Amino acid sequence: MRPRFARVDRSAGFTLIEALVALIVLSVGLLGVAGLQLAGLRYTSSAGSRTQASYLVNDMMDRMRANVKSARNGDYNVGYGGVISGTSVAATDVTAWLAEIALVLPAGQGKIVVDSTTNLASVSVQWIDSRGNDPTETTCTGADCTLAFTTTTQL
Repeated sequence: MRPRFARVDRSAGFTLIEALVALIVLSVGLLGVAGLQLAGLRYTSSAGSRTQASYLVNDMMDRMRANVKSARNGDYNVGYGGVISGTSVAATDVTAWLAEIALVLPAGQGKIVVDSTTNLASVSVQWIDSRGNDPTETTCTGADCTLAFTTTTQL
C-alpha cells in the first residue's frame, strides 16, 4: 500500500552544489597563493641584484683604498661602458671589476669618478632590472627598468 501523500525531498542535490561552491572558493584561494609566490620570486631576484651591486661597489672602494695614490691621481676613473687599458694595478683592478659586473648583473656597467681636488670617490653600478619594476626609484622603458647604486667616500 502506498501512502496517499508521498513526501518530496526538496534537498536532493544540495550537497553537490555545496561541493561545487567549496571547489570554486578553494580554486580562488589557490590562485591567490600562486600569485603571491610569483611576486615573492620576482622581488627576491631583484633584491639579489641589489645585494650584488652593493657588494661590487664596496669591492671597488676597497681596491681603491688599497691603492690610494693611484686612485687620487685618477687612474681608476672610468665611465659607463668605458674600458681601461694597461698593466698597472689600477687598470687590472678596473678591468676585473668591470668584467665581474658584466658577469653578475644583467646589462651591468660600472662608473668611477675621483675628484682630485677633494679626493672624493664616487663608484656607481647600473643594471637592467626587468623583475622589480618600481617606477618611483628607477628609469623604466617598457618592461625593463634601469637601476643604479652609487656610493661616495673620501679617499
